[in-house]
Amino acid sequence: MNDDSASRGRQPEELKPEDWAGDMGLKWLASLSLFEEMIAPIGDALLRRADYQDGETVIDLGCGGGATTLAIARKVAPGGRVMGVDISPDLVAAARERAAKSGATNIAFTCADASTVTLDDAPYDRLFSRFGSMFFDDPSSAFAHLHGLLRRGGRIDLAVWGPPRDNQWIMEMMSVVRNHIEVPPAVPRAPGPFAFEDLDYLGEILDGSGFSAMDVVAYDGLQPVGGRRATPEQAVAFAFASMAVGRLLNDKGEAIKQAASSELKAVFARHYREGEGVMMQGKAWLVSTVA
Repeated sequence: MNDDSASRGRQPEELKPEDWAGDMGLKWLASLSLFEEMIAPIGDALLRRADYQDGETVIDLGCGGGATTLAIARKVAPGGRVMGVDISPDLVAAARERAAKSGATNIAFTCADASTVTLDDAPYDRLFSRFGSMFFDDPSSAFAHLHGLLRRGGRIDLAVWGPPRDNQWIMEMMSVVRNHIEVPPAVPRAPGPFAFEDLDYLGEILDGSGFSAMDVVAYDGLQPVGGRRATPEQAVAFAFASMAVGRLLNDKGEAIKQAASSELKAVFARHYREGEGVMMQGKAWLVSTVA
């Protein structure tokens, strides 16, 4: 890592977040059911905490393939409605198809950058985001913009990853990667999956954007890496196809890839539970705040 990346609050090139409007959106879509199964327990916990009611209007920020958007639509029906927002055109297309098949009539989607999106029917009552808020280049500006999309007193519910050290799945996978190649340390608070691991930092952003009364509950639980009932071999294939492991190792030569793959398979085998999958500890912050 060079000093310039750190001074500007950016990740080094090796750890930069992938392009959600392009390649990362396509990777997520290709493994959509597996990603959703991996993070579903956290999304379900956030939905229970949000406790949506009939008649509410909700923005689902970073809606991905639309699973949480549909869940919210069912909660707020028949009088409420939900707008899914995602920067990936491929994921938005998949979400629209899924919604059409469901028969839901109180749901819509728009493909846009949430930090600048214009919604003609704003203000909304609520905003929900399951891991969709950590990638803003300028989070203060983005949350100030989102504040303007909510009515006064409107509530946000966010799920963001806790510290990497408390997320066994990323720690053990990256340990394998670092056994085979040099990877610079991540820059704290820079855009990426763990941008909001520091709740003081997130609180500063939300306060500065006009939100108040931040409340946080920690989620700790096991997650099925590679989806429910995935074998260690399937979890390795998922990691190489869809996660940072593959991005870091896929161009390092076949010998390194094979060695890392074998080591990762052994790691996953230690966490494999028959009938459940590769179950690894995860920690997230479930955050609520009011506009």
